[in-house]
Amino acid sequence: MDRRIGVVVPVGALRGEKSLGVGEFPDIAEFASAVKNMGMGLIQLLPVNDTGFESSPYSALSAFALHPLYIRIGDIEEAASFSQKIKDALEGFEQELRFPHQRILRVKLDLLMKIYSANKEAIIKSAVFGKLAKWIEENPWVKPYAVFKRLKEANEQKSWKEWPPQYRNITYERIEAFWKDESLRGEHVFWVWVQSALDEQFAKAAKAVADAGLILEGDLPILINDDSCDVWAYPEYFYMNLSAGAPPDMYSPNGQNWGFPVYNWHNLAKNNYEWWKNRLKAAEKYYKAYRIDHVLGFFRIWASSRKDLSSSSLMGRFIPYKPILRKDMELLGFDTPKIHWLSYPHIPTSEVWRSLDGLKDANGNNDYETIRQSAEKAFMSCLQRINNEELWWFNDSIKGEKDIIDKDLHPFVQDYLIWAWRNRTLQEYEKGKYSPTWFYRDTRAYNSLSDEQKGKLEALIERQSIASEKAWENQGRKLLAMLKESASMLPCAEDLGEVPDCVPKTLNKLKILGLRVVRWAREWDEEGSPFIPLEDYPELSVCTLAVHDSSTMREWWDHEAEQEVFSAFLGQPALPPVYNPGTAKIILKKAASAASLFRVFQIQDILHLSQRYYAPDSKFERVNVPGSVSEFNWTYRLPVTIAEIAKDEELIYAVRELSKVKQGEKK
Repeated sequence: MDRRIGVVVPVGALRGEKSLGVGEFPDIAEFASAVKNMGMGLIQLLPVNDTGFESSPYSALSAFALHPLYIRIGDIEEAASFSQKIKDALEGFEQELRFPHQRILRVKLDLLMKIYSANKEAIIKSAVFGKLAKWIEENPWVKPYAVFKRLKEANEQKSWKEWPPQYRNITYERIEAFWKDESLRGEHVFWVWVQSALDEQFAKAAKAVADAGLILEGDLPILINDDSCDVWAYPEYFYMNLSAGAPPDMYSPNGQNWGFPVYNWHNLAKNNYEWWKNRLKAAEKYYKAYRIDHVLGFFRIWASSRKDLSSSSLMGRFIPYKPILRKDMELLGFDTPKIHWLSYPHIPTSEVWRSLDGLKDANGNNDYETIRQSAEKAFMSCLQRINNEELWWFNDSIKGEKDIIDKDLHPFVQDYLIWAWRNRTLQEYEKGKYSPTWFYRDTRAYNSLSDEQKGKLEALIERQSIASEKAWENQGRKLLAMLKESASMLPCAEDLGEVPDCVPKTLNKLKILGLRVVRWAREWDEEGSPFIPLEDYPELSVCTLAVHDSSTMREWWDHEAEQEVFSAFLGQPALPPVYNPGTAKIILKKAASAASLFRVFQIQDILHLSQRYYAPDSKFERVNVPGSVSEFNWTYRLPVTIAEIAKDEELIYAVRELSKVKQGEKK
């Protein structure tokens, strides 16, 4: 594979000659022509799977189905007589600065249903005996997907976990029975027809990219939405009681809880990873390369109980993890009472009352009596006394943090009890199997140990951590090798965050590209955290300046960057404090000189080479603001059409200059 400069763009961001309100699959072909003319060799897309009315492309309803949002209705054969209705329905969206995901999707689905109804008999016939029947045979995933979508419509788009029991607890046989039910065929075939049209349009666009000599790179999120066809239809492939996330760090002191289920790799292996292989086979129809989102999850995942709060993952643990066994602790002299003391929260009576002293409400009035009553209620509903001691533990009604919330206690008491629930050194996640809590050194039980006991426990935790990292390496190597052997696409891994040593080692061995984000690629353990020289980036990597979850380079420079430090890193005198095309040119050229095989930039960062594309507020140009939910996120649109960009000779020249930059070149 040769060195290439590339561009990252969400499909929905494209403004094509025929697209109305949102980018559509055929726009990719038009965009490819402009990209080729600029001298670039790669287009990277964000995920394009069906997410329903959820705008995040990383929250898919299906690992296989494409998003109806990206369909060009006017290109569908059966839509020939609907051209004016399509234009009238969607034309008003063209003036939107960011595309209104939900409103456009509703309009498109309504139009598709009307077109389908007008051609229903012929389409159903094709699904039974004709062209559509062959497509169904080649894409068997569409049958459970169609049944799932029909049921989701019938249940007002609610999560499948809120459906009636007869639809919630499903089997493959039941799905087949629904599919074969002739009275439901018309509803199911609608979704098949839409997916077939999407597949045809996307495949045609992907071919245009390939014919232009460009690489089309897709994005395969490792995790799947809890409310998805795949989790509903194949629950055996997931640990339904666990939620994936990330452990606490300086940015998220309570950790991150993403709400996605955790894979049951043992059950997936029983079927020779057929689900994953089929996923890659589906992606391979369009892509020559793919980004593995959160590749760390193939090695190990941070998982929390679904009984704990969705806003926290403090009580999570790594999976896989070599457990601390009860017998291990007994051999070190920890008896049963001591093990229980370490692994289950104990609450002194005095601590509860002492924590309430002096509390004032917002008006400065003493609210102590109200809180005392709530605390007494907590004792009765959440806690039970240990023998005759002034010591309590949680009763059997409390299985997690959500159970405390359900008791409807005074907020202060509730917060205290959640803190107390987390105050344990070890957690017993299976009988006789323990893992340390994230902040175990700050817990009551740990700090009650003697120095000798602490030393023994620390040594045991360290041994199990080393053994766990070996397990992570073995799992990651096995799973990534399976992915690589199952497809001809070039894998590119997103390996950001606190990455164990086994991750880059495995990626390098399997020749999988890692990711280097210039602003974050620093020697964090050295004084001043210097930036890593771009010539030191590994060849097996993708260099970029920004990602969809970060600010653009313009916003970063104006509001976040250590400008003098970064200017020195670039080998430049202090650059202007306000971002401009000159600054963009210097930074992009420097990044283009990286030793990485691919140097890939967000479309916004490329457009900043010309002043005419600057939004009044740089914050408006970003794709997503992590940790927030709003109509803003994931709805970025190009400021002008692809055609206008393709005519911008000044921009074209500036981008072509990037592709000419040689490895290690300073300017």
